[in-house]
Amino acid sequence: MSESKAEQSTTGFVQVRGAREHNLKNIDVDVPRDALVVFTGVSGSGKSSLAFGTLYAEAQRRYLESVSPYARRLFHQMAVPEVDSIEGLPPAVALQQQRGTPTTRSSVGSVTTLSNLVRMLYSRAGDYPKGQGIIYAEAFSANTPEGACPTCHGLGRVYEVTEASMVPDPTLTIRERAIAAWPQAWGGQNQRDILVTLGYDVDTPWLDLPQKDRDWILFTDEQPVVPVYPGLSPEQTRRAVQRKQEPNYMGTFSSARRHVLYTFGNTQSASMKKRVQQYMLSTVCPTCHGKRLRQASLSVTFAGLDIADFSALPLKQVAALLQPYEAGTETGHARHTAHDPAQVEAARRIAEDLRARLAVLLDLGLGYLSLERSTPSLSPGELQRLRLATQLYSNLFGVVYVLDEPSAGLHPADTEALLTALASLRSAGNSLFVVEHNLDVVRRADWLVDVGPQAGEQGGQILYSGPPEGLREVQASQTRRFLFPGEEDQSAAKAEPRVPAGWLELSGITRHNLHDLTVRFPLAVLTTITGVSGSGKSSLVSQLLKLEVRSAREKAPTEDEPETADELLAAENDDHDEGGGALSFSFSPDAVPLTRLVQVDQKPIGRTPRSNMATYTGLFDHVRRLFAATPEARRRRYDAGQFSFNVKKGRCPNCQGEGFVMVELLFLPSVYAPCPVCHGTRYNDKTLEIEYHGQNIAQVLNMTVDAASEFFADEPPVHRALTVLREVGLGYLRLGQPATELSGGEAQRIKLATELQRPARGHTLYVLDEPTTGLHPADVERLLVQLQALVAAGNTVVVVEHDMRVVAASDWVIDMGPGAGDEGGQVVAEGSPETVAKSKASKTAPYLRRFMER
Repeated sequence: MSESKAEQSTTGFVQVRGAREHNLKNIDVDVPRDALVVFTGVSGSGKSSLAFGTLYAEAQRRYLESVSPYARRLFHQMAVPEVDSIEGLPPAVALQQQRGTPTTRSSVGSVTTLSNLVRMLYSRAGDYPKGQGIIYAEAFSANTPEGACPTCHGLGRVYEVTEASMVPDPTLTIRERAIAAWPQAWGGQNQRDILVTLGYDVDTPWLDLPQKDRDWILFTDEQPVVPVYPGLSPEQTRRAVQRKQEPNYMGTFSSARRHVLYTFGNTQSASMKKRVQQYMLSTVCPTCHGKRLRQASLSVTFAGLDIADFSALPLKQVAALLQPYEAGTETGHARHTAHDPAQVEAARRIAEDLRARLAVLLDLGLGYLSLERSTPSLSPGELQRLRLATQLYSNLFGVVYVLDEPSAGLHPADTEALLTALASLRSAGNSLFVVEHNLDVVRRADWLVDVGPQAGEQGGQILYSGPPEGLREVQASQTRRFLFPGEEDQSAAKAEPRVPAGWLELSGITRHNLHDLTVRFPLAVLTTITGVSGSGKSSLVSQLLKLEVRSAREKAPTEDEPETADELLAAENDDHDEGGGALSFSFSPDAVPLTRLVQVDQKPIGRTPRSNMATYTGLFDHVRRLFAATPEARRRRYDAGQFSFNVKKGRCPNCQGEGFVMVELLFLPSVYAPCPVCHGTRYNDKTLEIEYHGQNIAQVLNMTVDAASEFFADEPPVHRALTVLREVGLGYLRLGQPATELSGGEAQRIKLATELQRPARGHTLYVLDEPTTGLHPADVERLLVQLQALVAAGNTVVVVEHDMRVVAASDWVIDMGPGAGDEGGQVVAEGSPETVAKSKASKTAPYLRRFMER
């Protein structure tokens, strides 16, 4: 858009003065209202600090000042931004990339509120069996007592434990741990000692014990409390009981089934939940057959479908099915003519509203999703577009929409639909402030704000604010050379594709929209899987992760395992989706052996502020040892544990090493303030007295990766880890930055860096899902260097990706499609990037061809 056109289309400016949030350098900037304003810059330059941490945070603060203090507690309130003044700022709505807590009970229907309308449709306009009274809308929800199937409680699956599941090897004795489901270590020993006191034989093979005894030990709900004499033989224990000898302690018996079910439902430990889940058998509920609802609700139909079958249809089919009802045509409501005319009118009105809402979702390219699709199975990009659809339908006016990379997870073909949606929001009289790296979106901006020049401390400055064309003259901008590629941009040039060192073939893949598919993956090369959103890319890659190779579990401790029963069930339900098909793997005779499988995903590296980059990568272990080796620490006999904020002896006793304390404000939201004792350092005074090269442990944790790399230049183990973190573009992060503050893209790159710093072993399969999420094109180039280095070391790298820069740099491309949902699930084209770019059937080909011809 030209400058004059931009001026004509805006009615005023938002004026920011003295913004200092995070790394912003006391900046002043004016951005137009009623325009598409895109914030660009390398990862960590300060874009989000300006758009979300300053503009949105201030808009929210002003709105909440008009709300009663009691109501304010219901909002997730952002901190008051560090800024002198902001003038001309309208009310704001933020659409950020956040997945939320995965749960089996959250779905496309619930996120968009479409399920509420569908339940009303069935309640008011459904076909009831003769003689059955009306059922209210809440009874069509599996999340309510009125609607949930009484057998499976609305989960669709039942979970049980059996003798075979809990005793995998019946030739063992109880003393030899035949009952594998019991706790390991002392917990299991305690139960075995209790059985000895109770007179059960723990030295006879399990299969030779009487069935009555086996059933009681495994399944009883009784919990007798008996004296325990650990270390005594059965005979000695019997005599001790007869003499009423003083026991070591009184022990409570718990059957194996009771232990498994209680642990699964109540423990806070993810690893414990995971352990006991292996002894639980899951089957489709025999009452509702996986439909999650009680029979009375399932007996009501609309258009010949019960509500579960209706919710399983792709949204595109739902819209088509509702069309005749909305139109009020004879075919649509013929089956209702015998009913109350009000029922026919209800069907028409609700169908009309549903189709209007569905139209927005279809325009955003989400027609392949179903209402029942669970939230955890959606990509962040899909989830954000669902939220965007809700806003498009609401028809608000005069609002600022602040969006965080709305193109994330989108194929270039789908980005067109997104841009159309954004244009309609703007034309309705709204302002759009978008943090974005996708050049197709950047080129369509009315106004660009480029932040930089680098990340972290080297960023935080406004390099340019104005119409896009003006950025061409700003030499300091990293965005400029990608937006206006010139002769100096040779980034697209690449070597000839590598020759595979063999092939891995997957056959019989049946999952989501993949049906008995066969795919070959080349080994020891870089393979990119492409295709429109919903074409089956992630479903295909998920099958690769089932490959039986020694998995890389020796990485640093992480908390990205499921934590709650709901999360585990969500993961399991997704595994059971589509059910069928026996997947098989085969390697070509010349294939190199794969020894490890590493999934580098975007799950958090931890769920609490106690988890951070330093602990995850393992470099903090080295740092703590360095502090423990200082003369003063050795004189005081401090070990490495003294320098952990998770260990009692070194951490601040007031905040328990959190660094902050929660302040209750009665009717206002609780706020977190730095701990008044340690002032946010997390450590006690004695620990902070120890210095390494003039810095204490808290000061080291507060260093950026770039600064720490210089500080630890003479310490190879620490310096190597820091170097790799810099190479994947994370030099701006602080070592102790809490995991809760990291984006999915940052978490994924931390995991990649953790892998890259391991000694090169080769023969590893790396699987990455959209690693360029959140990356500026300059950072994508750095990431590509790392991926190519992995392949050069003899590894196989498989990447799901939409960025044409990555696709063009690959050795092999597998393009899925041709469309989304039931129109996808096939391999449309495969081969070198040049081969795929020539494909007539591929929706990726024209975009790849355009990039390669630049």
